[in-house]
Amino acid sequence: MTATVIYVPRDSAALAVGADPVARQIEAQAHVRNADVRIVRNGSRGLFWLETLVEVATPQGRVAYGPVTGADVAGLFDAGFLSGGAHALNLGLTDEIPYLKKQERLTFARMGVTDPVSVPDYEAHEGFAGLRRALALAPAEIVQQVLDSGLRGRGGAAFPAGIKWKTVLAAEAPQKYIVCNADEGDSGTFSDRMTMEGDPLMLVEGMAIAGIATGATEGYIYVRSEYPHAIATLGEAIRHAEQAGFLGNDILGSGRSFRLTVRKAAGAYVCGEETALLESLEGRRGIVRAKPPLPALQGLFGQPTVINNVITLASVPLILARGAHFYKNYGMGRSRGTLPFQLAGNIRHGGLVEKAFGLSLRELLYDFGGGSASGRPIKAVQVGGPLGAYVPESQWDLPLDYEAYAAVGAVVGHGGIVVHDDTADMSQLARYAMEFCAIESCGKCTPCRIGSTRGVEVIDKITGNQNRPQQVILLRDLCDTMLHGSLCAMGGMTPYPVLSAINHYPEDFGIKVPDRAAA
Repeated sequence: MTATVIYVPRDSAALAVGADPVARQIEAQAHVRNADVRIVRNGSRGLFWLETLVEVATPQGRVAYGPVTGADVAGLFDAGFLSGGAHALNLGLTDEIPYLKKQERLTFARMGVTDPVSVPDYEAHEGFAGLRRALALAPAEIVQQVLDSGLRGRGGAAFPAGIKWKTVLAAEAPQKYIVCNADEGDSGTFSDRMTMEGDPLMLVEGMAIAGIATGATEGYIYVRSEYPHAIATLGEAIRHAEQAGFLGNDILGSGRSFRLTVRKAAGAYVCGEETALLESLEGRRGIVRAKPPLPALQGLFGQPTVINNVITLASVPLILARGAHFYKNYGMGRSRGTLPFQLAGNIRHGGLVEKAFGLSLRELLYDFGGGSASGRPIKAVQVGGPLGAYVPESQWDLPLDYEAYAAVGAVVGHGGIVVHDDTADMSQLARYAMEFCAIESCGKCTPCRIGSTRGVEVIDKITGNQNRPQQVILLRDLCDTMLHGSLCAMGGMTPYPVLSAINHYPEDFGIKVPDRAAA
């Protein structure tokens, strides 16, 4: 008789609510009851309001139970959960849960399905198929696949990934590098962390493909210092990949080499900017570099360097495995493929939703998120991290598309979505944006360093009704200076939340809005 396989997540979100005690209780109860079980510590499915989400493999498929605590385990055994028995926490077949079933999981197809650090498990679910295909292609052919797929950087700038790769491939240099920006510092974002903890071999494979495509033999993953579990899991995954021949001096006997190293980040938000990241990687303080030269030509240690974030690189294996046109068939306009949107803040069903570009924010908030956690009306939604604009309800039906959002002064960014209900004071949120910039600025350029400090003071004068009309004009001028004069996006994007707050919610700043009906 084979052991019943039980899946308990090892993701940080699950650990935070007691996944380890749940796993220990399952093991203890199985021992007491002489039940033959095998516990697999998988990644999270991304349904965070249901963590710890325990799954049991049955002949009908995997059955989910959640949210499970250690105190629930004995009752689950009594209810026959090893065979998918009825219980108040029984959610039915995992694949049939609406939140999951309505998604298009391309990048996150293995998330929660496999043992994150098992190479055989990864290979059994299409893992390393992209790398094997890449080894059979010329470097320029690999780059062309990435170009044809329409893949753009899954960060703030959304720059076409293939153009970066093509530039590095064409550069002449004795050494080239692949750098993964895993310094995920945006509020309400966790897709990078989930990837590194729940399917790290996908990132390893993507970086190896990037190396083969551009002639780079060394790679670095610059991981946010607040992610100890991700750092540990990546290290384990890299060792297993090396042992299996997917990394090292002779990948799968091809004669190609690629080595990978994990580096802990410096704990500064600005190090998520690619040139500040390079400074930090080289052992210096994270300060933004002037461009040009571009990192693709003079990057890490002065050599040609591809810098992409986690989701960008993690999207590459599928593109190579199934072809550029498979990936390009998802999405709209110039926004191709899918993006893992991350629902956070005042939302009932917070978690990860991977969908093709083109759905609306309203669909995410209500069809997936279930409305606010407080039950109050949603007032504002910040999309794209702490430097993203606040999107009012009048814009919730716009398609989530890079160009559509740029047209209204907003950004899709990394796909982080933070929800605020009608009790939020938008003037204080705008003030926080300026204060955040003042604290996190590297200090190199005046518009960011001084502008953000003055911004806090001006917003205080507006809300304190100190010569309000003139202060509003001054704030707009200040934002214009920061937007067009800052060296990087730290200062250049801080005006986005500030201007969107004052434009769409002027009453929160004490600004009287003309009564059009009366006029």
